[in-house]
Amino acid sequence: MDGEWTMVALALLCGIVFFLLKWNGQKQNLERKLQTVRKKREAGLKQAEQAVSHFKAENPGLDLNPIVELPLLELSQQIRDGSLQPDFVLHAYIEKALEMNSKFNCGTAFLMESLKQLEDIETHKDGILCGIPVSIKENFDYQGYDSTCGVFDMVNSPAAVDSVVVRVLKRQGAVPFIKTNVPQALNNYECSNPIYGTTVNPHNLQKTCGGSTGGEAALIGGGGSILGLGSDLGGSLRIPASFCGVCAFKPTANRISSLGVNSCVKGRKSVLPSVGPMARDVNSLALCMRALLNKDMFTLDPTIPPLPFKQEVYESSERLRIGYYDNDGYLQPFPGMSRAVQEAKALLEQAGHMLVPFKPPYIYTAIPEYFMKVLLADGCASLYSHLKEGPINPCMQHGISFGLPRFVKKIISLVLNFTHPHIASLVDSTCGVSSVADLWKQQSAIENYIHKVIEEWNNLELDVLICPILGPAINYTYSGRLTSGVSYTALYNLLNFPVGVIPITKVTAEDEEQLRRYKGTFGSYADKLFIKAVEGGVGLPLAVQCVSLPWREELCLRLMRELESLCAKNKQSNTE
Repeated sequence: MDGEWTMVALALLCGIVFFLLKWNGQKQNLERKLQTVRKKREAGLKQAEQAVSHFKAENPGLDLNPIVELPLLELSQQIRDGSLQPDFVLHAYIEKALEMNSKFNCGTAFLMESLKQLEDIETHKDGILCGIPVSIKENFDYQGYDSTCGVFDMVNSPAAVDSVVVRVLKRQGAVPFIKTNVPQALNNYECSNPIYGTTVNPHNLQKTCGGSTGGEAALIGGGGSILGLGSDLGGSLRIPASFCGVCAFKPTANRISSLGVNSCVKGRKSVLPSVGPMARDVNSLALCMRALLNKDMFTLDPTIPPLPFKQEVYESSERLRIGYYDNDGYLQPFPGMSRAVQEAKALLEQAGHMLVPFKPPYIYTAIPEYFMKVLLADGCASLYSHLKEGPINPCMQHGISFGLPRFVKKIISLVLNFTHPHIASLVDSTCGVSSVADLWKQQSAIENYIHKVIEEWNNLELDVLICPILGPAINYTYSGRLTSGVSYTALYNLLNFPVGVIPITKVTAEDEEQLRRYKGTFGSYADKLFIKAVEGGVGLPLAVQCVSLPWREELCLRLMRELESLCAKNKQSNTE
């Protein structure tokens, strides 16, 4: 008997030793990966700094600051007429991006190949974006650089070729010069991961810049880039744009190629990511769309419908019939969110447009059942597989969706249903679907829902629509606990409608005062959490969304352009 106990004890001891050795080995492997990433990043920063120093030494007394203050259309014109050389422009933006990165930690890699690209820039002088520096989201493949999506198991896996959009940009004469930071696994609207750290908001360092295209928004919002590209699956372009006070545009999925745009979960078909631009103004977004939608893209990726950009629709001035709502019924908006929509509505009415009330149908079902459940159809298994190696970022640690067995989440959902049914529905959605038949059923329900929304849209004879977007920028770590915050953006990923964001106004002291009386839609824990997340935002940007039916990107951008112009005129008249 003593011998048997001795064998058991030895077995347990061996198991403990094996676990400790394995754990130590994993820890050492992570440390090696981190050291490798940091060395590459520091080397890239040093090369960028040296390039700027060398260029300024060759051009003594040169002031590059005026270059980065030019709007994109004017910058492009000066490059075309020869009054500005592309090398001056690129070094100006490298210098500015270095400054912004030191403040906001928004870049992951400086693409020093951009300097070599200038050597044959003349061969692309007819390109729409000739000589324009462009920033790209970290998950966009660029030959020789990682596209980690903020997870360790994708470190040290440099892309073999450029993504399609990068190749098209280069053929149009654009110069990709920096990759920008993302949340861990691209799965949060706070821009932080264990590899590259946290990116902060350029307007308030105590606030998040948003995600997942957060590095882009912080860089552009701080002036370190004039045009960037990102992706959007639930608001990943639009929420950061809202938080950082810049413009962004999510086209219909598959209007722009996503070949070579990396992600942690692939194969989804019901809710699709969209590739789109981010910039300081709407004209820049439209110019980027026109540059990308050409035969180069249609040839490199034949699955993209060959639909060139319709400039005449974008520049039209016909009166529009515009739907609007300032509360989706799922998340009671921050007071300033509603105010931004009402201010936009008033300006559009004054300009002669017809504004018509619109309400998204069945929103309480659409978000948890149609969006979340199909997005997490495998019960988070694919996502969790990328989080096993390395620590989970603090903003994601509050979620219960990672790693828990399906039956446990079902039990939690049942218990919560007695007191917090809307939270229970979100928890249940993280269980995903139970079978292929269940998945088909969900997809069928989504198709029916899309056609229901379009039917109501057509019954009202709408051309376009305006509505709120989450804002202002929230405090750190709250995003992981506020899934309901994406209801205003996720709806249009589910519907696959083109949608853009433009800043309208800023948070006032009165908004903050009204926040004290905020009750929320359900009066629940989540509503109280929302108050804590957005408080302290006086002076931060507030935006609205502009929406159109699928494949009518030009009409959506046309509304954005006009609203932007109306806001500028209104601001000018108020200051005179």
